Amino acid sequence: MSILICGSLAFDTITTFPGRFKQQILPDQLHILNVSFLVPTLKREFGGCAGNIAYTLRQLGGQPLIKAALGADGGPYLERLQGWGVDLRHVSVVQESYTAQAIIITDQDNNQITAFHPGAMQYAHQAPITPDDDIELAIIAPDGRQAMLDHAEQLAAAGVPFVFDPGQGLPMFDGAELRRFIDLATWITVNDYEGRMLCERTGLSPEAMSRQVRALIITLGAEGCEVWQDGARAHVPGVTAEQVVDPTGCGDAFRGALLHGLQRGWEVTRCVTLANQVGAIKIAQAGPQNHVIPRDLRA
Repeated sequence: MSILICGSLAFDTITTFPGRFKQQILPDQLHILNVSFLVPTLKREFGGCAGNIAYTLRQLGGQPLIKAALGADGGPYLERLQGWGVDLRHVSVVQESYTAQAIIITDQDNNQITAFHPGAMQYAHQAPITPDDDIELAIIAPDGRQAMLDHAEQLAAAGVPFVFDPGQGLPMFDGAELRRFIDLATWITVNDYEGRMLCERTGLSPEAMSRQVRALIITLGAEGCEVWQDGARAHVPGVTAEQVVDPTGCGDAFRGALLHGLQRGWEVTRCVTLANQVGAIKIAQAGPQNHVIPRDLRA
């Protein structure tokens, strides 16, 4: 059985600033902000939430089914996915657009500034989700705004349980739209910043939100995760990474492992424990799709 991953496929241009953003940006001069960061290293990687999640899930032995749009320049990405043995029947190509592009600058404190061109992702809603008996569960990850709205409704109508993972797409939605996502979702996962924004925009506390879904998972970086179920909070400790190299894609690696456990019917805290381990493995590698998961974590 497959896991449908709705989200972006993108090319990531990843650079490193060997300083601290806070030393370059003057808070009292934000109204005339004009800064330049010298970035001596640059790498171009395959990325996008759907691709990154699928990469980890495939390593764990899962069968990711990607629902995403590529641009006319997306041929190399298609070849990469085919190399993993990923079913591409839900990947569309928009000839009049570029593939989504992310330009990421990371400072020495692992703070990031990202510029994102959505490209073909803006057309992802044009290919609706159709009934498919092979799909066991799904995730709504950051994607085109209309695609996220439509795909949530389509998955719910088809009776497919799904994780709502708004990520950096959360600011696109108002309170009513976010409450609708919560009504439709089976699980929710956000980082702590997104969690606060989700609460503010919906007017719901984590306790209240967790009573509407099977679990609300709030990631806390190296500190681990909060898991909210039926109004009760549990803390799952983090895992210390061997080294901290690049945080790009850590959240996606976490979500790939989370989906792996959910598909197997594991209790949520067990899923999160594995996801924390995988996140620590990913942060020790540069780029979002270069980490290797040890065999003893695969099932």
